[in-house]
Amino acid sequence: MFGRVKPLDAILATAEKKSLHRSLGAFQLTMLGVGAIIGTGIFVLTAEAAQKAGPGMMISFIIAGFVCAVAALCYAEMSSMVPVSGSAYTYSYAVMGEMLAWMVGWALVLEYAVAAGAVSVGWSGYFVGLLREYLGVSLPSTIVNADALIAHIKVAFGAEQSDAIVTAMAAGGYINLPAAIIALLVTWLLVIGTKESAYINAILVMIKITALTVFVILALPVMQSHNFHPFAPLGFKGISAAAASIFFAYVGFDAVSTAAEETKNPQRNMPIGLIGSLAICTVFYILVAAGVIGSVGAQPLIDGTGHGLAPGSTELVAACSTIQNQAVVCSKEALAWTMREIGWRQIGNLIGLAAGLALPSVVLMMMFGQTRIFFVMSRDGLLPEVLSRVHPRYNTPYVVTIITGIFVAIFAALFPVGALADISNSGTLFAFAMVAIAVVVLRKTDPNRTRPFRTPAVMIVAPVAVLGCLYLFFSLSWYTLELFAGWAILGLAVYFLYSKSHSHVGRGLVEVHETDADIPPSSVPPIP
Repeated sequence: MFGRVKPLDAILATAEKKSLHRSLGAFQLTMLGVGAIIGTGIFVLTAEAAQKAGPGMMISFIIAGFVCAVAALCYAEMSSMVPVSGSAYTYSYAVMGEMLAWMVGWALVLEYAVAAGAVSVGWSGYFVGLLREYLGVSLPSTIVNADALIAHIKVAFGAEQSDAIVTAMAAGGYINLPAAIIALLVTWLLVIGTKESAYINAILVMIKITALTVFVILALPVMQSHNFHPFAPLGFKGISAAAASIFFAYVGFDAVSTAAEETKNPQRNMPIGLIGSLAICTVFYILVAAGVIGSVGAQPLIDGTGHGLAPGSTELVAACSTIQNQAVVCSKEALAWTMREIGWRQIGNLIGLAAGLALPSVVLMMMFGQTRIFFVMSRDGLLPEVLSRVHPRYNTPYVVTIITGIFVAIFAALFPVGALADISNSGTLFAFAMVAIAVVVLRKTDPNRTRPFRTPAVMIVAPVAVLGCLYLFFSLSWYTLELFAGWAILGLAVYFLYSKSHSHVGRGLVEVHETDADIPPSSVPPIP
């Protein structure tokens, strides 16, 4: 398990010989991070967090933000020391061996590809709302959600035909067409080029920040204290569950590390991009959550036994229909809905417009991260090398970008946002825990290596990051954990059937720097 370790010098040498163009500075990296972080988590999943925790979701934001902060400190050290594409996968390969690195890379598929699908679905909700508010066009439900399809699947697997399921089968849809379309459009943009994508992303980030600033300015003054009571209607278990879901709102900072190989002066700029983007977003999240709760309330809908209805479930859809969706937990465009409810209808429409314009930047960053992970895994031989082909004109890994875009579009078309977000979180938390472990191990095994950024109090910060990730991981639903286990088993099968025998490290193809005369390539024996 731990025998095939790819030396850091070899990783850096590989990147030098087959690298991507370095074009991103500190500001662009920070904007990429903010672009990846601020998105569906705050614009859409606020409603899901409210359904799980009520006003207690403010504590959920703090918990998730804290876990991300300690993980970000670990990421900053690794990314400044190993400024190449690959993120947690590359770091694990250099420290803990090939098989664990493969499992981390396999888990990152859940983080990026599934997350891109979740954000696409979130964008679709705002897009549909914008068409209704501005143009008076209501798209048929058959093409804007997959509720009916999910209900039919439940029945096919033996679920009882409750009133909620019957309602979903009758009024729901079979495909989320807008979500699939935006995923494919972002794929095309990524094929064009990194620099162009980052420029457009910076513009969209400013739109998002402006929208959230306006929301906070208008919502905070009308807060009412009674909306915060009861603060935790479903107990701390609900707060933990919401924290596990809302963790999705923060994970975009990890995507910054995947741009290391395309960053100018990465030793300085990577830590700035990682920690700066996380700090900016955390402040916004706390203020926005307080604005939603205080202005319109955030109490969850419960069943007859006093338990909260599962977000995204057919039961919740039916309950919302009985109250004509007059609750923030029922909204697919939570912030725009809140503005309309407190008397700022046109501002709400503008915030919806801002989300509709800006959420694609999050899809862009999630898919950007996924393609770079696959690019590096292919470059290492663990995936077919055709995936690491770089376009002769655009200098982007176009083959893997197109393949990723197709799968993201399928995810977005067929699954609800909450389910996709939770599945994405499971892979993310696993990867974050591995990075925190890698920092500690590398401090012991290679203490003399230059570290442009050093994680402060690493023997405290890294274990806290691991424990925090485990806490949130096991706060996810058992259904999500079962899917993660199944995905991991599939990943092991792929590794032993293909990747293990094609690995460059396993075949002795470990590259080193041109000036490194101590370990010439020909002297490196195959590693069993």
